[in-house]
Amino acid sequence: MAGYDLTQIKNRYGIIGRDKKLDDVLDTALQVAKTNLAVFIQGESGVGKEVVPKIIHDYSLRKAKRYIAINCGSIPEGTIDSELFGHVKGSFTGAVGDHEGYFGAANGGTLFLDEVGELPLSTQVRLLRVLETGEYIPVGSNEPKKTDVRIVAATNVQIEKAIREGKFREDLYYRLCTISVKMPPLRERGEDVLLLFKKFAMDTAREYGIPEPLRLTTEASAVVMSYKWPGNIRQFKNVVEQMSILCKERDITPEVLAKYEIYPSQETTDIAPLQTEVGAKEGKNVEQTLKMIQLMIHSLKMDVEMLKQKVNAQEQDTHIMHSLPAPQIGAIHQGRDSEAPHVDDRIQVSPAPAHGEGWDDYVEENEEDLNLEKMERRMIEKALRRSRNRRKVAADELGISERTLYRKIKDYGIEE
Repeated sequence: MAGYDLTQIKNRYGIIGRDKKLDDVLDTALQVAKTNLAVFIQGESGVGKEVVPKIIHDYSLRKAKRYIAINCGSIPEGTIDSELFGHVKGSFTGAVGDHEGYFGAANGGTLFLDEVGELPLSTQVRLLRVLETGEYIPVGSNEPKKTDVRIVAATNVQIEKAIREGKFREDLYYRLCTISVKMPPLRERGEDVLLLFKKFAMDTAREYGIPEPLRLTTEASAVVMSYKWPGNIRQFKNVVEQMSILCKERDITPEVLAKYEIYPSQETTDIAPLQTEVGAKEGKNVEQTLKMIQLMIHSLKMDVEMLKQKVNAQEQDTHIMHSLPAPQIGAIHQGRDSEAPHVDDRIQVSPAPAHGEGWDDYVEENEEDLNLEKMERRMIEKALRRSRNRRKVAADELGISERTLYRKIKDYGIEE
């Protein structure tokens, strides 16, 4: 946009990347900033949607007023109306005084509603009234209040799908979506992923006093660029920080990435034709199954790699044993217990068979993993371990909301 230097804006907000899709998003944010239009931001979890409303506010005529960001998915359903619209004293147990609420506190400024797709339907009705009339009623009150708030909303759910399923009001969507912005996922930003790696590696080295930041080999760079990064920038930053702290080597190779379950991604079947052919319900089931299988493949690849290393070690031991001179082997044999069976003066060690004990255990274990519920539980447990039981980080990596993750933890009885 004329009059703005995108490089300076990126530096101001710590935005890393040169991809055109990213530049288009920033350009749109700057164009709508001077208006009072509602902006609706769509994008996967972890793509950095939260920077867009901040830019819109800072370059708007409202910049002298308050900017408040709210994660709708993290507020319990029983208290979200009170948090947004306030309440009066005595309206419910624990309401010892009047509470202004975010719409009152942000009057004249900007309110960013992140994960707006998680709002209960009853709250959606209240929000629609604010957008249409500029009025809201605090919980427990009969007196409407006026507010002048600019709304920027964001979601990581497929909002059209949520509307079809009756989980999101269509009229509210059209009120929020005066201007639509789609944040690109990390996998669509090309070489930006390499710039982000350098940034995260240098920041981690500086923060923890590590003498030398990580570097990607050419082969590892190709892996990082081809991987799908379901958790996007949040997941990527988490992985780089873990490697910076735990890896002794500073040159990151594909073998090192494999230890963190980062592999070159294979193209998956496009499910859109399936949805058209067998219907939305069946297409949804296919999509969920494909996603779970993709997660399982990543896990199985790591298990296979570890098993290969074990088999290779056994084969090396076998080669060494067979290469020893016969007298030495005989000497070892003669020192055994007299009741031990005689084996022709040599210790005979066979390589690990194709269907030996290790392989049977492996197959049995992964046959159990083919149960989708068990596989989902396993993915959740792994994500929690990698994030050190930080639910928000784990939820972002899994591509679900924190509320959904909490419910699944309870359903599966996962100990944190």
